[in-house]
Amino acid sequence: MKRLSVVVTNYNYADYVATAVDSALALRWDDVEVVVVDDGSTDASVEVLQRYADRVTLLAGPNGGQRVAANRGFAASTGDVVVFLDADDVLPPEMPERLARVWSPSVSKAQFRMQRIDASGAPFGHPFPEWQPVPTPAHVRRWAESTSAYPTPPGSGNAYARWFLERIFPLDASTGRAADSGPLAAAPFHGDVVSVPEVVVSYRQHGSNDSDVLAADDRPAREVERARDRWRFAQRSRGVPDAEIDERPLRRSRELLQFRVAAARLTPGVRPLEGDGRARLLGDVLRSPLHPGPEGLAARVVVAAWCLAVLVAPRRLVRSLLELRWRRP
Repeated sequence: MKRLSVVVTNYNYADYVATAVDSALALRWDDVEVVVVDDGSTDASVEVLQRYADRVTLLAGPNGGQRVAANRGFAASTGDVVVFLDADDVLPPEMPERLARVWSPSVSKAQFRMQRIDASGAPFGHPFPEWQPVPTPAHVRRWAESTSAYPTPPGSGNAYARWFLERIFPLDASTGRAADSGPLAAAPFHGDVVSVPEVVVSYRQHGSNDSDVLAADDRPAREVERARDRWRFAQRSRGVPDAEIDERPLRRSRELLQFRVAAARLTPGVRPLEGDGRARLLGDVLRSPLHPGPEGLAARVVVAAWCLAVLVAPRRLVRSLLELRWRRP
């Protein structure tokens, strides 16, 4: 690892973006490049970012969404390792030193644990993913191949090899507006995904996050659609024609199964996965403990029991079951 590029994408996070940029500038590494893309902010973000104009590459333009901003930032970066830092998250200063110890030419992605912090920066909850034990690249590749999923942090908790990103950038609209969907899904199919439990990136959780599953009834169905789009993007990135993409691994993901059963109860007229009727879902629930993945048998049984309960519970109890699973810590 030689040069580390940190690409910060910002939209209307004037309250947080200075902390994010400061954390990138404070990384302990001889060659760190910081690229900041302001995606058409209408708050005071531009004024805040102007204070860094002599220390970062600052790009501004009309609002196009996080994916478009990440495309611009990556094109302007030059590092052989790239981190896409959300403007409300914070990198720890020791991250590059830890990263260099595990980096090799075969690594497509290194992933770190994350610690939730509130709007003021105070930590709460436990770091995630838990990784017990820490997965090897072979584990990650097998889980991704078999079930379309593997335990990964969101955007800021990952560092990517430039050679890998050059295969998939610029990101197209098939993965939506988010910048992390495509790289997270494709990384195991192009190289080794290494997990670094000693690094903990701060993940800010506040009222403007888009990750609250319980915010609207259509959110679970949206998550299923996004997972399907990510899987298809990953398969196309490795040269699989659209007509030959096998979607059966999506049915083996326990994480996705929970969204599927929730979607079936909250929006019964919507079927993000073709054929997701009650009989198919019931069969997938009963088979779910047998599929590979990082969870132990007890955790697999708990997931299956919860999914079964959601499928058969009276409608008045469904919301309570969903809150039991997705209530914010």
